[in-house]
Amino acid sequence: MFKTIEKEASGIIIEKKSKFIANIYYVDKEEEAEKILTKIRKKYYDARHNCYAYRIKTPNGIIQKHSDDGEPSGTAGAPMLNILEKKEFVNVIAITTRYFGGILLGTGGLVKAYSDALNEALNNAIKIKKEEGYILEIVIKYEDMTRFKQFCAQNGLTIIKTEYAETVKLIIEVSQKKYDQELEEKIKINFQNIPIHIKEQKNIIIE
Repeated sequence: MFKTIEKEASGIIIEKKSKFIANIYYVDKEEEAEKILTKIRKKYYDARHNCYAYRIKTPNGIIQKHSDDGEPSGTAGAPMLNILEKKEFVNVIAITTRYFGGILLGTGGLVKAYSDALNEALNNAIKIKKEEGYILEIVIKYEDMTRFKQFCAQNGLTIIKTEYAETVKLIIEVSQKKYDQELEEKIKINFQNIPIHIKEQKNIIIE
């Protein structure tokens, strides 16, 4: 289980005429983080700096990276990464754009400004918890639909999509922790050996 954000959020502060715009995004992969970074650089092409930090959970541990983007070393990306670490956020990229206002802030002032901007964005974000899980595809008969919904509610299976044809195709989310061989066998026994196909592994919301 890990803490992250549901969707994009932002925060803006003004410090001695410099404008700091913090944008945060949910990401699953480094490639996604890099694409968002490219998009932000294009959007704020006329800004002096686009500093960033990200933390991404992988099977081999947490990947984290940061950049001061021309600000004095350790005054922007590092304090932003430190906030994400201390607050235990992962699968998040934070990018703070600075429009220079003509007044130098000094190293302490920069650290505070970049930290305050990111904290403002985090305050505006919807926080959620996720864990590793599966997306399943299950096909059942119409007459089993009511009973199968009850089974899902009792066993931690979440129906996210239903397609009606000659039979009913259900797309289901379930946490990796809950979905084991015993639960798979339980489904097959209760519903006449229905086919179960794991479509993908995915981080799913648990609260």
